[in-house]
Amino acid sequence: MQLPVYFISDIHLMLQYDEREKKRQEKLFRFMDSVAQSGGTLFIIGDLFDFYFEYKHVIPKVYFPFYQKLYGLKNKGVEVHFVAGNHDYWTLDFMGQTLTTKVYFDDVALDIHGKRFYLTHGDGILSWDRGYRLLKGVIRSRLFIWLYRCLHPTIGYGIAQAISKKGRHFEHSQEYNEKVLKELRIFTETIAADGHDYVITGHYHQACIENVNGGKLVVLGDWLQYFSYAVFEGNELELKFWEANA
Repeated sequence: MQLPVYFISDIHLMLQYDEREKKRQEKLFRFMDSVAQSGGTLFIIGDLFDFYFEYKHVIPKVYFPFYQKLYGLKNKGVEVHFVAGNHDYWTLDFMGQTLTTKVYFDDVALDIHGKRFYLTHGDGILSWDRGYRLLKGVIRSRLFIWLYRCLHPTIGYGIAQAISKKGRHFEHSQEYNEKVLKELRIFTETIAADGHDYVITGHYHQACIENVNGGKLVVLGDWLQYFSYAVFEGNELELKFWEANA
């Protein structure tokens, strides 16, 4: 795995490709160009898409500019690793073989140049997420996926678009964010005690890095408001913000 290693999450590419979305993706593409120029490795820690469901012969065409960019990145020799999130778990061979080097459908622990990393999208790990954990088990089951693939893609994507329009993903109170961070620190303590140097998570739309129990918790933020990413060059992991003033 080539250094530097970049980590991003919660890009939420939208099913509606308007001018605002185009500009947001152009910003992402400049970041991807920088990754390619570095010769490094890219990890996408879930919710790359606001909705992605891959049928055997059908994929959402609205994401074509991104497909093209990611395919070009891979063809330049960049390893692209994708940890499935709660918005884009349902991938097949197009994502897993054509666009990326590897897809992970669960949390993953990796050794990267002498450091131990624990990567998780993060959905379902909070103590009060009991109901969601049950739902997660259902919507990731083989039966649910088979039944959803029986829907015509127009209906399937229509349902997803209607759900997506109901609310914004990242608007939470400061009190809620602090409550989440407290839970993430507890989660990190357990993982760090097992010898991991870094716990990297997405999902919570916060951008922060903290020392916890001899390890570090990194919450990656998003590409909706923060345009944040983490980078590991072999010694320390840093949290950065892409084109912060652009």
